[in-house]
Amino acid sequence: MSKKTNTLLFILAATLTNITLVLLSFLLFFILYSVVLRPLLPANSVIWALGLIFLAALIVSFVVYQALLKLFTKKVDVQKYFDPIFNTRRK
Repeated sequence: MSKKTNTLLFILAATLTNITLVLLSFLLFFILYSVVLRPLLPANSVIWALGLIFLAALIVSFVVYQALLKLFTKKVDVQKYFDPIFNTRRK
C-alpha cells in the first residue's frame, strides 16, 4: 500500500477510535452518575449532570487518545509509512 492509503486508513481508524472512546467514557460516567449521585441529587439536576458528563467524557477521551497516539508513534516509524497531511511549500 502507498503512503497516502496508509494515511487515509490511519485517519479513519483514529476517528473511529476517538468516537468509540467518547461513547465508552460517556456511558461509564453516566452509569457512575446513575448509581452514585442520582439518588442524592434532586431530579432537575439531570440536565446539568448530562452536560458535565459529556464534557468529562470529551476530556477523558482526549487524554486517552493522546496517550494511545504517543504509544503508536513510539512503535511505528511514522515518516516511513505515512504521508504528511499538510505539505509545507516554501517559495
